[in-house]
Amino acid sequence: MDWERVWETASTQLTTFGLKVLGAIAVWIIGRMLIGLAARLLSSALERKQVDTTLQRYIGNIVRVALNIVLVVAILGYFGVETTSFAALIAALGIAIGAAWAGLLANFAAGAFLIVLRPFKVGDHVKAGGCEGTVKEIGLFATTILTPDNITSFVGNNKIFSDTIQNYSSSAYRRVDRQAQLAHGVDARDAIARLKEALARIQNVSQEPPPDVEIVDFNERGAVLAVRPYTHPDHYWQVYFDTNKAIGDTFGEAGYPVPESHVRMKQAA
Repeated sequence: MDWERVWETASTQLTTFGLKVLGAIAVWIIGRMLIGLAARLLSSALERKQVDTTLQRYIGNIVRVALNIVLVVAILGYFGVETTSFAALIAALGIAIGAAWAGLLANFAAGAFLIVLRPFKVGDHVKAGGCEGTVKEIGLFATTILTPDNITSFVGNNKIFSDTIQNYSSSAYRRVDRQAQLAHGVDARDAIARLKEALARIQNVSQEPPPDVEIVDFNERGAVLAVRPYTHPDHYWQVYFDTNKAIGDTFGEAGYPVPESHVRMKQAA
């Protein structure tokens, strides 16, 4: 056996294959750079057209996925793989994956409906799919929600679309619901007047509509007041906590007694 000829043939083939690998790596790197450039150009064009941020990110994700598939097919063609048969294989795999991943495709379809119907947008504070927080992104298959305790949650689009969606940011104001317990003997009208004055002084409380303070119930300790100021959704928790402080400070300054139960148990004979 002519080992010199074998070595020469092997070295030639290895060199050719190595050059192809290096070429494929170069194509991959350059292709990824071009995909990133195309995505940025598309994003800039959509921004100039003042397209909604949510729609921008959704279109950008679709374009990136499509271009990456084209890049992979191009690299395979560079290595001599028959791309037509590969395309047929992708179509067959798509059917098989579609049957196996029906839930994933349902998430994709639900994401498209979320973009079209727009029950919420990026930046809105919502409660959807059992998760409450600020919407960071509506992706191809899942929506990213940042909860108030700073936890990033990914909720399937189909779960969101098939469940009740509460959008706290869609209205100009939101009502804060609190209650204040009065003791027996305290003049409810006096307490209502004092609380209304205190609520009006809280920062970011809306004057229109004005805060509501009314008797909502009675129990064994006395009257119960419903304390309901209104504020912009962005200031909800600040007004919520300041309302609690206002109730305590107002009743303390007025010298109201601590509510106590007046129900006495009947002593057994």
